[in-house]
Amino acid sequence: MKDLSYACSKFPAVSDPTADEVRRLRAEEKLSVRQIRARTGLGRNRVHELLRGVPPPEWTRRPNAKDGLRAEAVELRGQGCSVNDIAQRLGVANSTAYQWIRHLPLDADEETAARRRAHSKVMTDARWAAHRAARDEAQAATHRAAAGVVGALTERDLLLLGAAIYWCEGSKSKPWRRQDHVQFVNSDARLLGLFLRFLETCGVDRNMPTYRMSIHESADVAAAEQWWVHTLQLPATRFQRPTLKRHRPTIRYNTQEEYHGCLVIDVPRSRELYWRIEGLVAGLGAAIT
Repeated sequence: MKDLSYACSKFPAVSDPTADEVRRLRAEEKLSVRQIRARTGLGRNRVHELLRGVPPPEWTRRPNAKDGLRAEAVELRGQGCSVNDIAQRLGVANSTAYQWIRHLPLDADEETAARRRAHSKVMTDARWAAHRAARDEAQAATHRAAAGVVGALTERDLLLLGAAIYWCEGSKSKPWRRQDHVQFVNSDARLLGLFLRFLETCGVDRNMPTYRMSIHESADVAAAEQWWVHTLQLPATRFQRPTLKRHRPTIRYNTQEEYHGCLVIDVPRSRELYWRIEGLVAGLGAAIT
């Protein structure tokens, strides 16, 4: 590679007098960008380019317009004001007030906080009780009207419904994994009951499939199995050992007495039944196109 060191010594870097002047005005006279532009006649972008790396003078730094409101919000929080109260007093959004004081607890101790939460719940329930009652009544009326449309299910209805729900919730064969076998999993007893009716329509009574629960290990497994046996009128002798889901310390809401896990219905020697379901689903698809 050719040595060009001689060129650097022969032709030293040329200083830009305009850049030097702009930097001097900034560093020595503490001028703002607008003042420098007025003094030099340069454009805004050019001045910013020449001042790159030069810190602005302190007097040009504008304080946050809401610093005073933030300090007042912190003071109000210390007096025991809620986020809503602070937002209303200062004329800001609730979200803004929350961002300012979220690091400050409203109550100094847990007992006071618990009393406040209980009082808030009582007030909320009193405010919305009439609305919730009207909503629940409207929901019940809609349920009754919709249920009245159903009527008795024919054999054809059961075949179409059973095939449709199986295609939604049942195991299906894949091109890369051929598995022509009927296995249906769900936690809704009504949907499972409908699928059992579908199986009976296809000639599979409730003594033929095997049944297996998938349930959290923290639940009452024996009671859940008895619940499924009683609710769906299933033979207890056809139940296999349940699959227990190991407990992990996460937030779960399905821990009430109504929790019974999922039920797996497995139909042995069901290849032709699976093919029949495939045909029914194909027919449904053709009927809507």
